[in-house]
Amino acid sequence: MFFVIFGTKVGALELIGKATQGGLIQGQLPSGTKLSINDVPLAITSNGIFVFGLNRNSEPKIRIEIRFRDGSIENKVLTITKRKYKIQKIEGLARTKVTPRESDYKRIIAEHKMLQAARSKITLNTGFRRGFTWPVRGKITGVYGSQRILNGKPRAPHYGVDISAPKGSPVAAAADGVVGMTHLGMFFTGKTIHIDHGLGIGTVYAHLDKINVKLGSFVKKGEVIGKVGKTGRATGPHLHWGLSWKDIRLDPTSVLGKLPKRILD
Repeated sequence: MFFVIFGTKVGALELIGKATQGGLIQGQLPSGTKLSINDVPLAITSNGIFVFGLNRNSEPKIRIEIRFRDGSIENKVLTITKRKYKIQKIEGLARTKVTPRESDYKRIIAEHKMLQAARSKITLNTGFRRGFTWPVRGKITGVYGSQRILNGKPRAPHYGVDISAPKGSPVAAAADGVVGMTHLGMFFTGKTIHIDHGLGIGTVYAHLDKINVKLGSFVKKGEVIGKVGKTGRATGPHLHWGLSWKDIRLDPTSVLGKLPKRILD
């Protein structure tokens, strides 16, 4: 984690998180203060808590505008660290999972819209304030941002972390939140769960063998929500774990620190 402190007319503005592409930033301002990032207003809780995310290709500088209760405005600039991303080649996938049939596209689009609707929901919950934990034990086999070459064909970057583990291994909620979506068989991600942690922060758990939670249920950090599987587009049992802020896909490790080769606890 890092801390950036800007002086303001009412005291310090402290930002917590990684100011890097794919990072999640948290902060707090006096009640009644408004904040925008590059002219986009942020949702802020009654006690001034806010968050925002930085996409995979975020520009090198972003502008933060603070509007105080008396109408005065202060502008700050946050410098964003650029990242280099890996190239990952994966073979052995079903041909139709790499290049879907025309008849599959209607389903794919509908499922994408369903997940986007869950991600775009903004609640004033603050489950993320208790922090995050790794959702499963296992070996890291895929990282955020990597360019995917599937069966020799370039495809979209990987927006999450893949953790290989035996089929049936327990999968836990990474943070407190409310189950915003469950699906028993998405085309690409198979059995999938989305959890809303508040202020647009969400996590996705994909390729599951079993789902143990229901839509709308509250879950605590570390609570078992499903089991590892290989449903959807997968060559073996693993968990795809994703983090997002609204429709911006973030690096889950940005809320956990250094990426280990294997998750042991």
